[in-house]
Amino acid sequence: MTERKPPGVSFESWIDKQIREAEERGDFARLPGAGKPLPDGPDTSYDEMWWVKQKMAREGLSHLPPTLALRKEAEDARAAAAAAPSEPVVRRIIADINDKISEALRRPPPGPLLGLAPFDVEAVVRDWHERRQR
Repeated sequence: MTERKPPGVSFESWIDKQIREAEERGDFARLPGAGKPLPDGPDTSYDEMWWVKQKMAREGLSHLPPTLALRKEAEDARAAAAAAPSEPVVRRIIADINDKISEALRRPPPGPLLGLAPFDVEAVVRDWHERRQR
């Protein structure tokens, strides 16, 4: 616990003295995140939902409409297929995303239009083989 502010000393000078002494003792040297920028810049305005946004970021959740989330998932699946170690893995990745796209086309989720069609599995596999040969 810190000592009480002595009478006759301004708060600013008393706090500055405590900070200076803590720096000299090295109390700030081992703090987590030392030397890294703060997550939010100093000019960001207060957001009452900050904790929800941080929780969603930590959990890897998205607040996108379902159609936009599926577009992003399709983009990620295409990238994962390009980096896949074998042809069966490429086929499985594309088959999984094609199932989701087909379901969204049968029963459109709320939000903007999907604007996607199932991937041509053979074309993706052909691209994968061409990249492997290079």
